Amino acid sequence: MAAMWYGTGSFGKLLQHMIKLGNNCQSGMWRTGRLWLTGSFVCLLAVSGQAQVPATLLAEEPAPNRCGVVEHERILQQRHPGRLRQLNELNRQLELAAANGRMLRAAADDQVLRIPVVVHVVHSTASNEIGGPTNVNISDEQIVSQIQVLNEDYRRKSGTNGFNTNPIGADAKIEFFLAATDPSGNPTNGITRHYYPQKTSFSVADGSGDDILLSQIAYWPSDRYLNIWVTRVNSYLGYTQFPTSADTLSGLPFDASEFTDGSIIDYRYFGRQLGSVRDPTYSLGRTATHEIGHWLGLIHTWGDGNGCAEDYVGDTPPTLAPNQTRQCRETFSNCTGRGPTRDQTENYLDYSPDACMNLFTVGQVARMRTVLALSPRRARLIRAANSPITESESLAVTVYPNPTQSDPAVEVRLKGIQSFSVDLFDATGKHVRNVNYTDSPSTLVSLPVSGLKSGMYIVRVKTADEIVSKRLLLQ
Repeated sequence: MAAMWYGTGSFGKLLQHMIKLGNNCQSGMWRTGRLWLTGSFVCLLAVSGQAQVPATLLAEEPAPNRCGVVEHERILQQRHPGRLRQLNELNRQLELAAANGRMLRAAADDQVLRIPVVVHVVHSTASNEIGGPTNVNISDEQIVSQIQVLNEDYRRKSGTNGFNTNPIGADAKIEFFLAATDPSGNPTNGITRHYYPQKTSFSVADGSGDDILLSQIAYWPSDRYLNIWVTRVNSYLGYTQFPTSADTLSGLPFDASEFTDGSIIDYRYFGRQLGSVRDPTYSLGRTATHEIGHWLGLIHTWGDGNGCAEDYVGDTPPTLAPNQTRQCRETFSNCTGRGPTRDQTENYLDYSPDACMNLFTVGQVARMRTVLALSPRRARLIRAANSPITESESLAVTVYPNPTQSDPAVEVRLKGIQSFSVDLFDATGKHVRNVNYTDSPSTLVSLPVSGLKSGMYIVRVKTADEIVSKRLLLQ
């Protein structure tokens, strides 16, 4: 593979090998360095159905299956034949981003990205009682504790369990908050509760369609919120839907999986040492940290498949298998045949007990932040959540300063997310400027006027259904 330039300095050195070679899939169907998620998943289908864990790791103290994301992805690809192409397309865009240094810039970007969360509690508690050690209808306090853990872990917050001194550890500069408004613009605490007596638990790997059922019970638009369904989950602590490329890409079908986009987490592992969170191994809220890492585009450190596969992050060592135990201890892998290397059992994308975990690497942070820019639903969510302009029931436009001698600001307030154009016409009706925005929330636009003569102009903002025009005096 030809060497790629990622910049100099510590970030550049760490990111020079973001896309490594060496996938262990022997089928010959997948080029190493090309497929970020799907190579591992299709190898998985062809080889074994799940990562093979050495018996020595399981013999001492069996632990539950932590994450069902691989099995869930298999079902999604069977359900949506176009999904494989969408995963490949996102990987292609990630490779281009790595080649032109965009991942390096993403890792070094100091902007804190805020993600609105809605927690859908789906339960069969007939009394609708809230809280308690065995109640699926968990308390608000338990949910709030989980949001706190996410922010400690993704911000590498000093004085918390999420802090580390590892030289390749990084602050993801990603924060989570319970949504303050619902899809209709009404005030909310970001928590919905749904009594559903028809089922007491939900599955992932049996093709039952329980993820679809949960989305039918409760769902907010996944390009505006991170949906987390909390309920009783069979066989796993949780599972998540990976991001893909666009459903708007030319030649790709509509992505129906938008309605199941989010994380599904068992109520006994959501939150920190409160309410129903009683398992001593998984009581610090790291199941959600792990699962949302998948939502942001990370795969397991051992790459799934039969182990020693690619996770496509350059600063995580090749790893044979997860730490599928109830112990914090060092494990080693010899994936290259050149001798053992230490596994990153402290990484959030391993299966280690919660108390072991405290690490996202610089490479993982670069990947997550780049995915937030390249995966369209994620990008729309970020733009909407981080826009300083509030939305409006109908198109509203303000131009200022007015009169002006320099580029004016055009405040465009919309209902939800829409595409729009900003056009400038002179006094004779001649079209002199144009700016287009696709899938944008309410936003502030800088309208370039350099080179134009003084005089009166018309600023026109147009969406698919509305047009608003304003006069602008250029001095």
